[in-house]
Amino acid sequence: MDTVSKIKNMVPQVRRDIVRMVHAVQSGHPGGSLGCTEFLCTLYGGIMKHHPEKWDMDGKDQDVFFLSNGHISPVFYSVLARSGYFPVSELATFRKLNTRLQGHPTTHEGLEGIRMASGSLGQGLSVSIGVALAKKLNNDNRHVYVLMGDGEIQEGQVWEAAMFAAAKKVDNIIATIDVNGQQIDGSTAQVLNSGDWGSKWEAFGWIVLTMNGNDVDDILKTMQEAKEKSGQGKPVVILMKTEMGNGVDFMMHSHKWHGVAPNDEQLATALAQNEATLGDY
Repeated sequence: MDTVSKIKNMVPQVRRDIVRMVHAVQSGHPGGSLGCTEFLCTLYGGIMKHHPEKWDMDGKDQDVFFLSNGHISPVFYSVLARSGYFPVSELATFRKLNTRLQGHPTTHEGLEGIRMASGSLGQGLSVSIGVALAKKLNNDNRHVYVLMGDGEIQEGQVWEAAMFAAAKKVDNIIATIDVNGQQIDGSTAQVLNSGDWGSKWEAFGWIVLTMNGNDVDDILKTMQEAKEKSGQGKPVVILMKTEMGNGVDFMMHSHKWHGVAPNDEQLATALAQNEATLGDY
């Protein structure tokens, strides 16, 4: 099976993981997780150069990824497990007592694949810039990737980091923003209408690209373009349009599934809409 087929085969299985994990404990964030499924499956399955079997915190000579909007941990945990970082069976411990799979990723449990705690929003870009600078100092030419949410970038720290990255020519970082137009209290336009994101990031000195985050082929094409544009003295940011709850019809087109778990009937419906062959945990 070729790389694209493997990624597309992985997507419905990750969606199944997400809804089953959140349903089991009646807690978690399915909406944004489902919306970013194609992106993370593609990132880990076809873009990043990484070695799960050689996991360490340094990630030397490997691409590394940071999840800044840590509440979408279900999709992150599923993709890490399905990529070989830890046993898929461990997904069944999500948000349970003494689990390594906390509601927001943390580092003190030693979960493979997790390099920062991201319960508090707005910090991932700063951390990623620090790691990108460390790679430059170590003559490590791999990339640093970070994912943020469009509600999250209402945080002021994001823009301090954006200024710094451009001023210091941190050109080995590729940031992606999940532009689903939804946050916990409603649409981003209603909560804090921020206007033209592309113009803002360009004004801050970044190279700006756009892509459909629910289309594996477009993700592969755009991420490759981002890699080609890196190393030219400017950081790269991708505005990624997604649909919150993508792949589960009753969760789409609304902010209401940002942090709500499905009941038994809704779980059955979601699973029926995402048949997969990789096997549930």
